[in-house]
Amino acid sequence: MVGLVCLASAWSLGGAAAQAAESNATQAAERPENAMCLGCHGNEGFAMPGADGKPRPLHVNKDKFGKSVHGKRACVECHKDINEIPHQNIGKHKVSCVQCHETLWETAQKENKTQEFAKLGAVVKQIDKYMHSIHARPNREDQSRTNATCYNCHDAHYVYPVGSTVRAEWRLDIPNICGKCHSKEREEYVKSVHGDEVIWKHNPKAAICSDCHTTHDIDSPEMASIRLVITKNCGNCHKESYKSYTGTYHGQVQTLGFAYTAKCFDCHGNHGIQRTHDPKSTVHPDNRLNTCQKCHVGATAGFVTFEPHGNTRDYDRYPFMWIASKFMIALLFGVFAFFWTHSALWFYREYRERAQRKSRPHVVTDELLPEQGKHFQRFRPLWRLAHLVFAISVMMLVLTGMAVLFAEAAWAKAIINAFGSPKITAIVHRTSATIMLGIFFAHLVYLGFRINWKTFQWFGPNSLVPSWQDFRDFIAMFKWFFGHGPRPAFDRWTYWEKFDYWAVFWGMAIIGGSGFMLWFPNLTASLLPGWAFNVATLVHGEEAILAAVFLFTVHFFNNHFRPDKHPPPDLVMFTGAVSLEEFKREHTLEYNRLVASGELEKYLVDAPSRPMTLGSRILGITLIVIGLILLALVLIGFMGSMTANG
Repeated sequence: MVGLVCLASAWSLGGAAAQAAESNATQAAERPENAMCLGCHGNEGFAMPGADGKPRPLHVNKDKFGKSVHGKRACVECHKDINEIPHQNIGKHKVSCVQCHETLWETAQKENKTQEFAKLGAVVKQIDKYMHSIHARPNREDQSRTNATCYNCHDAHYVYPVGSTVRAEWRLDIPNICGKCHSKEREEYVKSVHGDEVIWKHNPKAAICSDCHTTHDIDSPEMASIRLVITKNCGNCHKESYKSYTGTYHGQVQTLGFAYTAKCFDCHGNHGIQRTHDPKSTVHPDNRLNTCQKCHVGATAGFVTFEPHGNTRDYDRYPFMWIASKFMIALLFGVFAFFWTHSALWFYREYRERAQRKSRPHVVTDELLPEQGKHFQRFRPLWRLAHLVFAISVMMLVLTGMAVLFAEAAWAKAIINAFGSPKITAIVHRTSATIMLGIFFAHLVYLGFRINWKTFQWFGPNSLVPSWQDFRDFIAMFKWFFGHGPRPAFDRWTYWEKFDYWAVFWGMAIIGGSGFMLWFPNLTASLLPGWAFNVATLVHGEEAILAAVFLFTVHFFNNHFRPDKHPPPDLVMFTGAVSLEEFKREHTLEYNRLVASGELEKYLVDAPSRPMTLGSRILGITLIVIGLILLALVLIGFMGSMTANG
């Protein structure tokens, strides 16, 4: 009955339009207005038989349509085939949302109105994303249609502006809209913590399907790129949890753009997510080990107490991380505050004395050089080779380790991509660590067999064990810095060389020990609680920063960048020999002792050949440049990390 009434109304409106056309040629050319269309479609319950013979609802609520983004547009702008009322071929007219929006945008571009119609441009971008999505691909069962079109998700007559009340209501209904096709997923979602908030509590801020899967560029979650996007989308609501997640190795790999490590949904589930304290939750303490074992097959009970969202700010919840963090901050601040000050004062004093053209050595001795032109052999070939391999392995560790630690930095992604993936980078990192530790332990074995422990002098001139003389030299050095005394004379090992030597032991224990724990998580978890992983990760990274920055600033300065070492680099660790003049100046007490005992001759060698010197200089400069580049990358990454963390 309603259909017949509307049809009569349409004929009446159509007749009026025809009469107007006879009196005005311009009006005759006009297409039907919205009021004419609503003469039928504005009646509630209006329907017509569809292609399948079943009634097809065609009612349009005038007020709701007026509030939509299309409310000011004419019906015939979308329904282009409608030229008259009543219209023919009812049910066969196809509306193309894509074509309509793209045509309007092309017109805006031609008329230079892109700024005025910026929102339309944004819609066209969304359309482009949709055209590449899984929804725009042909349906497996019916290749003649796509998986989902615009109007399967949007009701074309009721698309509301962002921020409007009616749009918020539409948003809450999205799970039901998606559920028309994805019924199984909806069933799980309804029972989840997100579904409870949306479906039953009508919480407009709770997550709906499109918050996780995105809106128009939806694709299979089996794809690595989509897994990355979904994980990042979790952080739009759970900012603190996502921030702490990116601080773990799982999250760092995610940030680098690789999807093989655990994502939020791997631990928490996807459509059926429950609160952590819910016994059905996959991360409930009773279920957590089984969840970990999905990836870590041999995971032990220690994994359960790992804190995937631990941070260094909350002492009450994460006391061990808080303590470790504060200790490492104090260590970094203390080491750099002292040694950078030491280096700055040293540079100032040596620069002043060179500027004053003091040609004499800082420490004058009365002994004449026994053989002019000869060099003193300070390091034998095996030690030089060990130093070179050790240095290269450390630089490779810094490169590969910092690229993961500062995963958010642009340079980090470039480094990882150059290696191929974090997996390959990890292999290189662990190989370099094995080489470095191998050299360290080989050194210990060598000392164990070569030193006569019965006659060894723990605090003698040849010992690297710190003594009271080192403390006196340290005081004398600072007096010289401030011009209150002469530069002290040193024996075979200076106090800063001893520090460098023993710092390696500390570094091997902290970096090597924590690295071993992270390398073999199952073994670690079988012996230690899970929070040990959090502490190991923290100190491994912080100590690595300390070691890298110390090596490429303080160590480089002490050995290469002092004014007395001009021009850099110092070649002694490459050639093994140093001129007698320099040896006499830098290690005066050892020189005097060897001259007095007649043993100096045993250590005299010919000056390195020209090719040896040139090759050593090229190698030294190359390593220094690489070290300075690594230093720059570390500092950029560190500053970026500090900025990101507030």
